[in-house]
Amino acid sequence: MENFSSESVLIIGAGQAGIQVADSLRAEGFTGAITILNDEAHSPYQRPPLSKDYLGPESTAEPLPLRGPGFFAAKDITLLAATAVSVDTEARSVRLSGGTSLDYTHLVFATGAANRALPCPGSDLDGVHELRTLTNARRLHDSLSTARKVVVVGAGFIGLEFAAGARARGLEVTVLEFAPRPMGRALSATASDWFTQRHTGDGIDLRLNEGVAAIHRDGDGLSVESTTGTRYPADLVLYGVGVNPRTELAQAAGLEVENGIVVDSALRASVPGVWAVGDCASFPHRDSGARMRLESVQNATDQGRHAARSIMGDESSYAQTPWFWSTQGAIRLQIAGVSEPGDEPVLLGDPAAGKFSIALLRNGALAAVESVNSPADHIAARKLVDLGLALTTDEISAPGFSFKALAKSLTGIPQPAPA
Repeated sequence: MENFSSESVLIIGAGQAGIQVADSLRAEGFTGAITILNDEAHSPYQRPPLSKDYLGPESTAEPLPLRGPGFFAAKDITLLAATAVSVDTEARSVRLSGGTSLDYTHLVFATGAANRALPCPGSDLDGVHELRTLTNARRLHDSLSTARKVVVVGAGFIGLEFAAGARARGLEVTVLEFAPRPMGRALSATASDWFTQRHTGDGIDLRLNEGVAAIHRDGDGLSVESTTGTRYPADLVLYGVGVNPRTELAQAAGLEVENGIVVDSALRASVPGVWAVGDCASFPHRDSGARMRLESVQNATDQGRHAARSIMGDESSYAQTPWFWSTQGAIRLQIAGVSEPGDEPVLLGDPAAGKFSIALLRNGALAAVESVNSPADHIAARKLVDLGLALTTDEISAPGFSFKALAKSLTGIPQPAPA
């Protein structure tokens, strides 16, 4: 068996996807040199807790590492604190910020995404925060200790996770969302409406169809002027208005870019010897072939594993079922699959009790399932969505139906591990 000892892999990005590529390469038997470029000042850490447990009142403000102590030395993986400034794909070389260059046999872009800027006057004032990195989170954690009033711009996952956490601290929380419903890109209207009622009931002032026009210095604090002309006083402002894939380096190197670095079904980029994984990768859907880009730990991890196999010659297509989660206060949202606007929603469970799932049917098949405080439904749904199982509204609505029982009845097919 070829061990690739004379080859080298250079990975740009030390997030979930990049670390997973390196880890999986060693697990698959790759014995060549592996180098990961880390452009942050911190050792690789998990991002999801930054908007959840990390900001809680009892948090010690210490990040969770992506791998344990000694991992990189034990696996003979070089973690290099450096920023890539240019890539020469013909020479297969990457120039670093310090002026040196590294050669590679295989190059992996795991550059992730960056927050979109808040496009309004006053977005650069002290007290206005974004949340993406550990540095952001530490600054926000410190500011929360003295805040009383918080304004959140954007009702996506990050905004609502933070809003719920701030509300649990007893703070006054206002959320401004220019769209007609929260988490509109990720959730069905049925689930989105439930979250609106739940967060409002918990005391969050959720203002829909209302964006931000400007942020003003107001005495010792701030005030956020909305698109209706209303001003909301705040001790701190957090904005989360989406992200953009970090593709500048790849584009300058001549790689094809279209809402991400364009890759084929094996996660290979448009230039030989180059791959892209995670938030920065635009890949073809396993069924439709339509291009998609996903921002989730699951996608980053699974693509990292697949890219490692691809580098070692595996020609199989990436075909994992996406799944996501969000913890908003006491609410645990889990999603299997990706919904589309025309999907037919079918309710299972009791929204009034705060425990239910919504099946989303497309062309007679189960396309996605949104589960609220229903982990058993979610675990089963990941299996069922992966199968593209044919289901009808009547079948799901029938007395005694459960995703868990249906998944269990499909013997001989491995079930996903719990999230």
